Formats: sequence, structure tokens, C-alpha cells
Amino acid sequence: MATGARYRVQFRRARMGRTDYRARKQLLISKIPRLVVRKSLKHTIIQLVKPEAKGDVTIASANTADLKKYGYTGGTGNLPSAYLTGLLLGYRARKIGQAEAILDMGLYHSTNGGRIYAALKGAVDAGLEIPHDPEILPKEDRITGKHIDKYRKTSVSEQFEAAKQKIQGEFR
Repeated sequence: MATGARYRVQFRRARMGRTDYRARKQLLISKIPRLVVRKSLKHTIIQLVKPEAKGDVTIASANTADLKKYGYTGGTGNLPSAYLTGLLLGYRARKIGQAEAILDMGLYHSTNGGRIYAALKGAVDAGLEIPHDPEILPKEDRITGKHIDKYRKTSVSEQFEAAKQKIQGEFR
């Protein structure tokens, strides 16, 4: 290990590869709430986070597990569930008076038409103003789950439409 008066040890989360402090600093300087999208194999978690002096404060959040309340019983690690979760978070954010945000992908690689951008599209469709390029969003047939229907016995696209109507009905 290097030693000496001029050697500086990186922050622990940077050494572990969990935080890009340069990108985080730029997001915090803007003082606009961040739409934080995190994904696992089974779920997508979306939060609207506002930076404050003492630390970040979560304003609104939604998880794919919340979709069971709206009748969605399909898989929760796919594009339709990510879109519905983004839609749900967008309506919750609008209800408390938030109108804009910036997408925070963390250390995920940008993949056009991926789950992160499906969640972004859901939040944008709910009325949040988030700067993005429309070309990165997934196609409509992938968002509705038509690409999954040919491999399953139950129709994901029908469950998607029913859950979407229930979410929109609750917040109108």
C-alpha cells in the first residue's frame, strides 16, 4: 500500500465501487429532487429523494410489491411492472406537489429500452417533468407485456391494463 504525506485514501464507498461521488455531487448541486431507480432480480424500487444539509430525504417511494394492491399478479422483475411502479410513484409525487425530477441511475449501465427507462416512462406519463431523450424509452408493446404473453398461460398485458386503470382511477 502506498504511504506518505501526499497519499490520500479514497472514500470507502468509492473503493467498493458503490458510489460515483463526482456524479453525485453534480446531482446534489442542482437541488432538484432525484428520481432514484434501483433494481434487483425480482423487484424495482423507485424513490423521489430531495437533498438537504443533514442528508437525503425520501419524499415519495414505490416498489413493485405495491402492485399487488392494484391486482397485478405478474412477475415483478420485468418491464411492465417497472412501468406501473414508475406510474404509481409519479402520481404519488404529483399528489404531494412535486412536478420535476432528475433521473438517478446510480452505477447501472444505460441500456436503451431497459427497466430503468420503463420506470422513467411511467413517471413521465404520470406528469413528472424529467429531462430525457425519447429514443431511450422502451417500445409500447414491450411496456404492455405483449412480448411476455406468448410464453405464459396468463395474459400479462391484460393484468397490466387492469392495474394501470386502477392506479389512474385512484389518483384522478
